[in-house]
Amino acid sequence: MDKNDPTGKKFRSKPQLARYLGNQMDLSSFDFRTGKMLMSKLNKNRQRLRYDNNNQTKGKPDLNTSLPVRQTASIFKQPVTKVTNHPSNKVKTDPQKAVDQPRQLFWEKKLGGLNAFDIAEEIVKTMDLPKGLQGVGPGCTDKTLLSAIASALHTSAAPITGQLSAAVEKNPGVWLNTTQPLCKAFIVTDEDIRKQEELVYSVRKKRRATAMMTWRLYNRGGW
Repeated sequence: MDKNDPTGKKFRSKPQLARYLGNQMDLSSFDFRTGKMLMSKLNKNRQRLRYDNNNQTKGKPDLNTSLPVRQTASIFKQPVTKVTNHPSNKVKTDPQKAVDQPRQLFWEKKLGGLNAFDIAEEIVKTMDLPKGLQGVGPGCTDKTLLSAIASALHTSAAPITGQLSAAVEKNPGVWLNTTQPLCKAFIVTDEDIRKQEELVYSVRKKRRATAMMTWRLYNRGGW
C-alpha cells in the first residue's frame, strides 16, 4: 500500500516513511497498513515517557566515598585533605578479619579412616593418647583426635588448650571453638612432663645400645 504526503511524495514502507520524517514524529504507534495511529500503543508510550521523566527528576544517591578533587586551574589533580576533629570519627579496623579464614565445623572428621603404611605396606601402629585427652563432638575417635592435634601443632602457633567451654558437650555445633582440636580442656602438669622426659630418655638409651651392638658386630666381621 502506498502512502502519500501533502506534497505528493509516495512511501512504500514504514521504514521509508520514518527515514523521511526523521525525529519530527514518533511512528512507533502508527499502523502503516491502515494509515492510522493505534491508540492502545500511543497510551502505553505516553505512560512510559511519563515514568521515565519522573525517575530522572528524582535523582540517584551518590555512593562514591572517595575524597573529592580540588577544582583549580592547575593541570595536576590536587586532592582535598579530610580533617575530622570529632572524637567519635574514629575508623575501627579489625586486623583479624582479613587474616583469619573461616573454618568448617568438625573438619577433623575428614581425617578419619586415614592410615599410614610402612615400606612393607603394613599399617603403622599409631601412638596411644594420654588419658587426659578425651575427644568431644560427634564421631570423634582417638585417631581423629590425634590427627587434629598434629594438624594444630603444625598449622597454628597458638597454644593448644582444648575446648574450654563446658557448653560444647551439650551443643557442639554452637559452642565449638574452631581454632582448637575436638578434645576437652586439659592441663599439662609437671608430672606429665617428667614422664615424657623419662620415655624419651628410655627410647634414646635403647637406640644407643642397638647402635653399639651393630658397630661391634661390624668390627668383628660378623657381617
